[in-house]
Amino acid sequence: MADSTKRCLQRIMRLIPSYMLRTTLEKWGRFTVEQQKSIDFTRSKWALTEALLSICEENKFAMKHLTGLEMIYIMDNPNQGMWYVLQLLDPEDDAHSVELMQFKEQFKSHLKELVRHVSIKIKKHTDQAVWIRIAWGDAFSPPNHLKPTYVVHYLQTPSVFVTNLTSKQKPLLSQAMLLSTRHQAIKDANLSGRNLTAIRDLLMRKYQQVFPTKYPSPLAENNQTISNPLIEKEQAEPAANRLHMACKAFGGGALPQLQSAVYKLETKFRDHSNKTMTEREEPFRCVVKFASTNLLESLRHCASSGIASTPVTPLLSCIPLKGRNYFVITDNGPGPSSQTHQPQN
Repeated sequence: MADSTKRCLQRIMRLIPSYMLRTTLEKWGRFTVEQQKSIDFTRSKWALTEALLSICEENKFAMKHLTGLEMIYIMDNPNQGMWYVLQLLDPEDDAHSVELMQFKEQFKSHLKELVRHVSIKIKKHTDQAVWIRIAWGDAFSPPNHLKPTYVVHYLQTPSVFVTNLTSKQKPLLSQAMLLSTRHQAIKDANLSGRNLTAIRDLLMRKYQQVFPTKYPSPLAENNQTISNPLIEKEQAEPAANRLHMACKAFGGGALPQLQSAVYKLETKFRDHSNKTMTEREEPFRCVVKFASTNLLESLRHCASSGIASTPVTPLLSCIPLKGRNYFVITDNGPGPSSQTHQPQN
């Protein structure tokens, strides 16, 4: 077994927790029943790695086999890093008819025309998502399997989810995606997060949305019996209105677990008591970041409980409305300048 293949297996073993190793290897299905039984999963990670190296050498596994093992684990556990979203624009007439085999062939063909040394592996997940693993090389070096890029795309949709993509690789990936999906342009969607499921659900509206009604009323499970009827009468209607406006802004039921939202301010400083700052021609720049284990749930609770005022400010309600969590605010509002690209690692 080549040294690069051994290093790749060692990296994969560092990724996979010991308690998940047995099920991941079973899904991989490359070991015989006897080989699987011979592995003592109670041993240390170092000892397990040595045992797997021995079996892989015995089976003469190559890099293509080990990358399959890595993909199985990453597809089942995608929250391994920061995911960014790209948006495909201007579909051609036949964009809706692109099928998986056609996409796979054309994506590989186009990317290999752009990059001399590149390794591409494509799998379809059970939820119809197309997963792409790319190990990048260049004209003088082979593909680096220790730092692969992962891409997730649902065919016939405009969203492309990427992680571990450098600024040098981004134009190459973008061109290959445009040609293989039959689109004419691609841009940053200004949405990112460590929870791939959350940002996917936010973009695809896979959560309970609440629409405006003439007679808003609180959700049944949130109605609480108040012992004092006078307090109940006084507080019922304002509480109902707050809850309805909060749910209308952020959604009802379980919400996507978005973890942060960033607002970059480039506005004129306004304070008559501070002439030095007010008279500056350059805009006042600062960054405001909201963070939570479930940001949308936290914002909804603040609005429904009265901690934050209602109706909810558009600066916050536009997170689920526009499917973004990165904004640039200027004196003209979040207009064209809000399309500023997010930095990617």
